[in-house]
Amino acid sequence: VLSFDPASVSAAAQLPARILQLRARIATGGASDVLSRLSSEASSSSSLSPDLAAVQALAQHALGSSAAALAGAESLASAHPDNATVQVLAGTILQAHGRSEDALALLARHQGSLEAVAVAAQIHLALNRADLALREVAAAKKWAQDSLLVNIAESWVGLRLGGDRYQQAFYEFEEMPVAQSVAETHLGRLPEAETTLRQVVDGKGEEDGGGGDGSSEGMRAHALANLAVVQTLAGKGAEAEALLAELRGRMPGHPLLQDLEEKGNLFDEAAKKYAPRVAAS
Repeated sequence: VLSFDPASVSAAAQLPARILQLRARIATGGASDVLSRLSSEASSSSSLSPDLAAVQALAQHALGSSAAALAGAESLASAHPDNATVQVLAGTILQAHGRSEDALALLARHQGSLEAVAVAAQIHLALNRADLALREVAAAKKWAQDSLLVNIAESWVGLRLGGDRYQQAFYEFEEMPVAQSVAETHLGRLPEAETTLRQVVDGKGEEDGGGGDGSSEGMRAHALANLAVVQTLAGKGAEAEALLAELRGRMPGHPLLQDLEEKGNLFDEAAKKYAPRVAAS
C-alpha cells in the first residue's frame, strides 16, 4: 500500500486510494509526516476535503494531540455525517475518547460500508454487548456474505460468545498469528499460543495480527500483551510480569497496560474502605 501510486488508478478511485495510503503511513509510524503534508495542503488550498480532514484528525490522534483530534472529529461528524471516511475515522476517534454512543450513531449512517460495520462491531464488543455486535454482523452478511472483513468481524464476536465459535475463529484467523493465538488460548492450547506469539515477538510472524495496528512494532506489542496473558494462565506470574515490563518499554499506552492501571486504581480505592482504623486514645 505504501509504495502504490494512487495516480495509476482511475480518477474516481484516486482519492480512496490515497486515503488508504495515508492511513497505512499513520499505522506504520508515519503520522507526523502525514500531518505535515496535510497541513501544507490545507495552507495552500485554504481547506481540505472531508476525507483528508478526517485523516488529518486521525494523524493528530496518533500523535497524542487529543484535543485537536476530538475537535476535528466532532466538526466533521456534524458537517459531513454521511461521508464514509468521516464515519469510520471520526467514529474511531470518538470511541477512543469514550464517546461510544456518538460513534455508533455516526457509524449507523453508513450505506454499505463494511469497515463501518467492523468498527461498530468492535465498539459493541468493547461495551460488552456481544448481542449487538452479532446483530451488526448478521445484518451485514445479508448483503456481503463472502466478505473477508465481515468474516473476521464475525470471528471477533465468536471469540466473545465461545463454544464451537472458538474453533471457527481459529480457522478464520489462519494468516493472522496474534489473532489466531487468542483463539488458541480460548481453546486451551497454551503451548501452541505461546509458540505463535513468540514468533511474532521475534519478528518471524510479520502478518497483521488483527489487533488494529498493521505496523511490525505494533504487532509485536500486541503479541507481548497476549503472551503475558498466556503466561498468567499457565501459572508463570514472574514471566508475565517481565513481559509486561517489556511492553511498557515498547508501547506504554497499550490498552492492556491502561486497563491494568485502571483496575489497580479501582482495587486500591476499594481496599481503602476496609483499611483498619486506629482511634487515638
